[in-house]
Amino acid sequence: MTLATHDMARAVRFYAALGFALRYGGASAAFSSFSAGNGCLNLTTEGSERSWSWWGRIVFHVADVDLLHAQALAAGLQPQAPPHDATWGERYFHITDPDGHELSFATPIP
Repeated sequence: MTLATHDMARAVRFYAALGFALRYGGASAAFSSFSAGNGCLNLTTEGSERSWSWWGRIVFHVADVDLLHAQALAAGLQPQAPPHDATWGERYFHITDPDGHELSFATPIP
């Protein structure tokens, strides 16, 4: 998956704070890639003349959603709400990246 950003340095800081490992690029690059499970989360820089609107939400399954939520708070990020249990059998929380892309992190409830 590739997401657009207006500020690569800001986006790289955000995703690194959530624990994504940088594979390629970085704060001053036009394109960056992070490890995301068995795949990649890519970021591409777009000029301020480009805009986007709501398109959906990416869901990442993680080993411990409560630990990741605490990590996000410690890094100064602002999840929409604390993790909670869903009727479909996952514990999750949502967060929006600095460019407006919605992310969800979830752990299956045993």
